[in-house]
Amino acid sequence: MRMIRFALGLPAALVLSAGLAFAADTGTPAEAKAMLERAVAEVTKDKAAALEKFTKGEGGFKDRDLYPYCGGPDGNFTAHPSLVGKSLMSLMDKAVPPKPLGAEVYASAQPGKISEVSYMWPRPDDPEKKPVEKVAYVTKVADQVCAVGYYK
Repeated sequence: MRMIRFALGLPAALVLSAGLAFAADTGTPAEAKAMLERAVAEVTKDKAAALEKFTKGEGGFKDRDLYPYCGGPDGNFTAHPSLVGKSLMSLMDKAVPPKPLGAEVYASAQPGKISEVSYMWPRPDDPEKKPVEKVAYVTKVADQVCAVGYYK
């Protein structure tokens, strides 16, 4: 009887440990919010230097799948690992049908307040690029709309 219980418990233990390992590979909501708060402080201190740090992922601004991104008054990315100069305002999520993610980010951003925007986006390491739920914490600092997103 004990061997059967052990054998039945083993797959559950493997699933649990795999789930915990996966969770450790992705940022948490608390970590995303903390990164956005640090990003706001950096933009307030020196906007140009902050945007460069965010784009390069320097100074702790790239942690697993977490990174800040910002857009300027013209609607274009001013900080992002690969989209600087492209339109954040016209960015669409990956849902079916897609929703106007960039416009919602801009509409939600308010100085001194952190809002949440939910959307569908593929995980960067997913070869199938299947969209999953993601949440961005969004705020406005100076003339920048900045966000940090995490996967649910």
